[in-house]
Amino acid sequence: MIASLLWMRNMNSNTCSPALPAHAVSGPPWLGLSVLLLAGFVTIFDLFVVNVAIPSMQADLGASFAQIGFIVAGYELAFGVLLITGGRLGDLFGRRRLFVIGIAGFTLASALCGLAPTAGFLIGARVLQGLAAALLFPQVYASIRVNFDGNDSRRAFGLLGMTLGLAAIAGQVLGGWLVHADLFGLGWRNIFLINVPIGLFAIAAARYIPESRAPQHSALDWPGVLLVSAGLTLLLVLLIEGPGQDWPAWSLWGLVASVLFLVTFYRQQETRRQSGFLPLVDMRLMGQRRFSVGALLVLLIYSTSSSFFLCFALLLQSGLGLDPFVAGSIFAPCSVGFVAASLAAPRLVARWGTNAIVAGALVYAISVGLLIIQVQMAGAELVPTRLIAVLVVVGVGQGLIMTPLLNLVLGFVEEAQAGMASGVISTVQQVGAALGVAVVGILFSTALAASDGVVGQVGQYASAFVAGMLYNLGAALLVCMLLMMLVRVQRTPN
Repeated sequence: MIASLLWMRNMNSNTCSPALPAHAVSGPPWLGLSVLLLAGFVTIFDLFVVNVAIPSMQADLGASFAQIGFIVAGYELAFGVLLITGGRLGDLFGRRRLFVIGIAGFTLASALCGLAPTAGFLIGARVLQGLAAALLFPQVYASIRVNFDGNDSRRAFGLLGMTLGLAAIAGQVLGGWLVHADLFGLGWRNIFLINVPIGLFAIAAARYIPESRAPQHSALDWPGVLLVSAGLTLLLVLLIEGPGQDWPAWSLWGLVASVLFLVTFYRQQETRRQSGFLPLVDMRLMGQRRFSVGALLVLLIYSTSSSFFLCFALLLQSGLGLDPFVAGSIFAPCSVGFVAASLAAPRLVARWGTNAIVAGALVYAISVGLLIIQVQMAGAELVPTRLIAVLVVVGVGQGLIMTPLLNLVLGFVEEAQAGMASGVISTVQQVGAALGVAVVGILFSTALAASDGVVGQVGQYASAFVAGMLYNLGAALLVCMLLMMLVRVQRTPN
C-alpha cells in the first residue's frame, strides 16, 4: 500500500479519469493538502496498527485464529475490491464530497471497532472500515493530482509519501504504546478510538479541499462491482474459515461459487466493453502477457506483506510474552528500512534498469530465508532483539522490489490504459495481502496445533512462525524466477 504512493506520483494517470478542478483556485491548496495527508495517515495507520493489537484482541474477545484472520484481511479485501469504484464515484459526484463521505464512514466504523463487544462485531466493523477507506483513499490521490502542478505536484506527492511511510512506522510504535499504556482502561480499543477526533477534525476542515470531478461522466458498473466482490469474498472466507472446520462440504461449494462469480465477472466485463460501455476492468489487459505476469508478481509480493506482520506480532506477543510497545519497537526498524529503500529505489532503477528490481527480489528472498533459519535455530531460546538486523534487511528488500515493480508493470500498457491498469494493480495489491493472510494463517495455525504439548510456548510459536514464513519464502523465490523471465521477454511485443 505505501509503495503504491511512491509509483503513483510518477504516473500520468491513476484510477481516476483525467480531470480538471471544477473551480479554478488562485494557488495550490496547501491547507487542503494537510487535510488529505491526515486522512491518508489514519487510513494506512489502521492497516498496520491492528497487527500489534491482535494478541490483545484475541485475549479480550476470545477470538479464534480464523477470526483473527478476518479482522486483518477483512479490511484489506473490502479496501481492495472497491478501490476502483471509489475512484469512479469521486469522478462522478465530486472528490471532496466523496472524501467527506469516506472520512465520515471511516470515523463511524472506527468508533464501532473500538466499542466492539465480540470478535464477530469487530470483523463487521473492520469490513465497514475497509469500505469507507476505499471511498476515501482514491480522493486523496486524485485531489492532489488535479490541484497541484509541476514542482508543487512533486512536492505534494513527496509529502504524501513521507506521511504514509511515517504511518507505517507509527502503526507499530505508537500503536504498540497505545495498547500498552491502556489509556482509560480501554487497552487495544484506543487504536481505533483515536481515529474519532481525527476524523471529526478532517470532516470540519474538508472545506479547504477544492471540489473537482471528471469532465466526462460514465455510468458506474454496479453489476461488475457486485460480481467481483462476491467472488473474492467467498474465496477469502473459505480459505480462512475452512481449515478450522476441517474443510467441510460448504467450503467446496464455496470454491465452486467463487469461481462461477469470477468467470461471470469476466464475461460480463467483455460483454459490457463490446457493447460500447466502459467496463470496470478491460479484460484485454490480462491478455497482454507482460502485464498479466506483472499482475501475478504484484499479487505474490504483496501476499507476503500483511501475513508477515501478523505472524511476527503473534511470535513476539503471544509466544514470547512481550508487550505491544516493545514488540512494535522491535519491528519498527523493518519499516524504516522499507521507507529508506523505497526512496532510493527509483535512482537505482534509473541507473541499473530492471536488474535492480531483480536484485531487490533476491535480497528479499535471502533475508526471509535467513530470518526463518535464525528463528528455527533459536527455537525456544529465541532472543527477539537479535532479529533486528535481519528485519532491517527484510524491510530493505521489500522497499527495493515493491516500489519499482509497480512502475515496471504499468510501463507495459499503453498510456490510454494507464488509469484502468493502475486501478487493477491497486486492487491486486490489497487482494494479494488478504489472500496472503489467509494462506499463511492456515500454515501458522496448523503448525501451532501440531506442536501443542510437544515443546514450550516459545518453541511452539517459533515453529508456527517458521511454517507460516515458508509460504513467504516460496512466494519470494517465485517472484525472483518470474522477474528473470520477465526481463528476458521485456522487449517482446504483447
